[in-house]
Amino acid sequence: MKAKLIDKTALAGVVGGLAAKMPVYAPVRDGRRVYFRFLAAEDEACLDYGNSDNAPKNLFFPHTETLMRFTRTARGHELVEDEAANQDQEMVLFGVRPCDVRSFTLLDYVFDQEKYTDPYYVERRKRTVIVALACLQPPASTCFCTSVGGHPAQADGADIMITEVGEQYLVEFLSEKGEKLAEFFGQLPEADAKTLARKEELVENAVAAIKTEIPGAMIKDWLDKNFEHPFWDQIHQSCLGCGTCTYLCPTCHCFDIRDELEGDQGIRLRTWDTCMYALYTQETSGHNPRPSQKQRWRQRLMHKFKYFVDNFREISCVGCGRCVINCPVNIDIRKLVSDIGRLMEAEEESNG
Repeated sequence: MKAKLIDKTALAGVVGGLAAKMPVYAPVRDGRRVYFRFLAAEDEACLDYGNSDNAPKNLFFPHTETLMRFTRTARGHELVEDEAANQDQEMVLFGVRPCDVRSFTLLDYVFDQEKYTDPYYVERRKRTVIVALACLQPPASTCFCTSVGGHPAQADGADIMITEVGEQYLVEFLSEKGEKLAEFFGQLPEADAKTLARKEELVENAVAAIKTEIPGAMIKDWLDKNFEHPFWDQIHQSCLGCGTCTYLCPTCHCFDIRDELEGDQGIRLRTWDTCMYALYTQETSGHNPRPSQKQRWRQRLMHKFKYFVDNFREISCVGCGRCVINCPVNIDIRKLVSDIGRLMEAEEESNG
């Protein structure tokens, strides 16, 4: 691993140089909000932000994407090559926070399995270099990455890690893909032992600054045994079923596929969907196995803290807090998990 130092004022030039050569997907300030998007000529990447208002998973798993184009002929339907598709160009995902980097690892379990592989997702992942930005000042009290297996400076899954150390950034090249971008950073001095020690000190302070703790890894045993517990009768009562929590979540991956036809020209689209919608599980017969918001909210919590753990041994939550901040009726997944933890403690006490 190579560790270099770059002046803060020079990093914007690095991003500009990258954007001149390849698509760069980076955080951009838009008024009071920060969104990940492809940099246009007039855009400047925002590196002074807490966390983005949208999850950068959209780069690998787009909100809406065309899977194929087809045309209707006298002989039937024929596929049409999409000339706009470019599956060879390399991309850079720049300035992404560690919690979102970790979300990609969790999405890999779903879209890049040995038996089932999503070629659209996998291809984008393969040709993208991920440049992470350590989170030394957790942006809000709603952050809880350390309770679900994360860390504010976790480098797993990143190709380059950038950490603010005073008036400079420490740039660590972690993979071969990352080292290929070293030329864009220019000739940089090596980081000395003092700087590396300072980084570790700052990281420890960042971990200590995360005050929210939930028993994320502990509640699975309770969930395994309490599918019909009265707890589920309460948590959904204020839910509007709007889907905000799932559309903002960096690990949610439900989708719908549909064909759209205009004249003889058609496209097959994949779009995000959400288990919080009643229509999501409604069958052609009209039967819906999750007819109420109770069942749908139970599914959301069980998926993240039980089903995903059953399948992949990981919690499907990175603790970014987006769902907590943006829920219009203030449903807080941290409180729900903590409430289950208290139920577990009460049951243990009653059992002696």
